[in-house]
Amino acid sequence: MRVESMSPGARWWYALKPASWPKVLVPALCGQAVGAAAAGRPSAGALAFGAAWMLADVAFVVLLNDWGDRGVDALKRRMFPHGCSPKTIPDGILPARALLLAGLGAGAAALLVAWGAGRALHRPLLLPLAVLALAVFAAYTLPPLRLNYRGGGELLEMVGVGGVLPVLHAYAQCGAVAPPWLGALLPGLLLLSLSSALASGLSDEESDRAGGKRTLTTALGNAAARRAAEALLGLGAVLWLAASALADRAPPAWSVAPAAAIALGFRARLVKKSAAAVTNAFAAQAAYKADLHRAIWWGTAALSAAVLAAGLTGRGAPR
Repeated sequence: MRVESMSPGARWWYALKPASWPKVLVPALCGQAVGAAAAGRPSAGALAFGAAWMLADVAFVVLLNDWGDRGVDALKRRMFPHGCSPKTIPDGILPARALLLAGLGAGAAALLVAWGAGRALHRPLLLPLAVLALAVFAAYTLPPLRLNYRGGGELLEMVGVGGVLPVLHAYAQCGAVAPPWLGALLPGLLLLSLSSALASGLSDEESDRAGGKRTLTTALGNAAARRAAEALLGLGAVLWLAASALADRAPPAWSVAPAAAIALGFRARLVKKSAAAVTNAFAAQAAYKADLHRAIWWGTAALSAAVLAAGLTGRGAPR
């Protein structure tokens, strides 16, 4: 990719990293589905809020994450000039100030959307929940906390992506912070999000360590991070199945089993690729993480569709 030949629009599109959007869009979709199932019908207004808010939130997260990581990104490009894709700020695709201002503007837009939707949909907690979602990310990557550098960033990502996002969007749909079925599904969503967070550090192991970033991968190494990600992925899918069988306020087993099967099927594929995804084996790590993302994103999307169908058809409707 020749940076100097990129148009302004192409530069911003590259900076927004659309390939990474499902990481936050899929749990939001799951929350919308659970909330609509609880309400007995989907709310067009809540769907519109979800779409607008997620676009603003994704821009806030992606742009400010690049701004916050500009130092370690530059370090990685020096260490591995041919081993990773160009970085937005170090490679001069966009200046740091532009990303900072655009990211902060996107965060303000997300809060404005939540405020307006809260009034229109009669959801008074929508704005506080949106503030919480943005605050979790701010604690993750922005001064003064920067927990992604101090340690605990993976746990914070788990809480934000696997917990706060589904709750926010379920509340938008049905007006309940803890609607039926959500509590049964959240443990699995949280573990899947943690699995993704741990795997994301694999390709940055040596540059993160050199840059003083504290992650599970930099602390315990590549192999331990892979084993933990694989175990959490499998356990998350199993928890969906266990909840449907054992919990009173859980979706029916037929709506959960396909999602768990998809997640476990892709987990089996990534386990076969695990041995090759060693430190600095960037292509093998990319293939490994692709199957991990398919397990999480496709599994959660299937879960969302089936749970929504169960709620709307009354087959095991939320109690």
